[in-house]
Amino acid sequence: MNLHQQFENTLSASRELNLLSVGQINEVLNKIADITEKSTDFILRENQKDLARMENSDAKYDRLKLSGERLKSIADDIRNVASLPSPLGRVLLESVRPNGLKITKITVPFGVVGIVYEARPNVTFDVFSLCLKSGNACVLKGGSDASNSNLAIVSIIHKVLVACKINKDILTLLPAGREATTELLNARGYVDVLIPRGSQGLIDFVRKNASIPVIETGAGICHTYFDEFGDLVKGSQIINNAKTRRVSVCNALDCLIVHESRLPDLKNIVKILSKSNVEIYADKQSYGVLDGKYPDHLLQAADDESFGTEFLSYRMAIKTVASFEEAIAHIQKYGSKHSEAIISENKTNCELFLKTVDAAAVYVNASTAFTDGAQFGLGAEIGISTQKLHARGPMGLDELTSFKWLVEGDGQIRP
Repeated sequence: MNLHQQFENTLSASRELNLLSVGQINEVLNKIADITEKSTDFILRENQKDLARMENSDAKYDRLKLSGERLKSIADDIRNVASLPSPLGRVLLESVRPNGLKITKITVPFGVVGIVYEARPNVTFDVFSLCLKSGNACVLKGGSDASNSNLAIVSIIHKVLVACKINKDILTLLPAGREATTELLNARGYVDVLIPRGSQGLIDFVRKNASIPVIETGAGICHTYFDEFGDLVKGSQIINNAKTRRVSVCNALDCLIVHESRLPDLKNIVKILSKSNVEIYADKQSYGVLDGKYPDHLLQAADDESFGTEFLSYRMAIKTVASFEEAIAHIQKYGSKHSEAIISENKTNCELFLKTVDAAAVYVNASTAFTDGAQFGLGAEIGISTQKLHARGPMGLDELTSFKWLVEGDGQIRP
């Protein structure tokens, strides 16, 4: 079957989704969660085939790796999505015009959502569960790094769909080759919106080459500013969590900004990071403070490339600033509008940070690791948008809907 026929089949199947009840959709999701847990051994065997082809030093290795614990968490997320209210058919606006026309604005699915992603097999589960709950069919183009994992996951989902007598073409996994990517990026008339998940290079490629609308889920170059009024104990824990909880994800800390008045505390602020072998690229001032007080093999002098870099590993930059304004300027210059945080006990500075920092998620005294659909109460996420049109931040069910206008009359004509 050629790719255009696959697109046609998915488009046709998407129209059938309108006939499914909320109860049917939730039943499918719960069954997928159950069979995912029962199929853990099978999924992990297929995932191991992919892992065997990748060096474990690769930044993508952690994203590629599945485990029994991660699959249990994924199944729980799917059940959580099933438990959420349907985002469809919500009345956004309703009025009756002077001429008697009743006009109603309601939420509806996009139709067909295309996802281009790299070595992230969990995305296959997340995308399908959110798309099904929001009434969308989906076309997935995963990377070759995760081909065995994705095929295994899709086969499980298809098995449930067939058992529930639902057209399995509501989920299409394209071949791993580049030809399929090109075809998807130009599937006008078949795919309503594209969402890339992956590196900045992948996102830039999709944006530049797609002929259909794209929602950018941008790279996460995340900063945490340790203000002159920051709490040492609270701050060191936040910084450690933001950096080391999971280094390969987009909400991980990349650059610690520290007020120069807190340089005497810097060795204690970052001390805990050495337990995770975090490599620090320190600017001149912070290097002078940490030299001899942070493990030598983990401390390097920063250069121009150290800032504005999404490390996706156990590496982090440090920038010293003389003022709150300088910290904001650094974030504006090097941030990716993803997640930014301040550690401060000064209410004025905290409020000013919230107002002035331009990012999808802005934090006060909390770890940027919370930028996540499930953590925000969305069930799961299809990506974290760093753009400003339609969606911004973690994208859950509501962000996978559009709207349409319903106009009901009784013979009205326009003069």
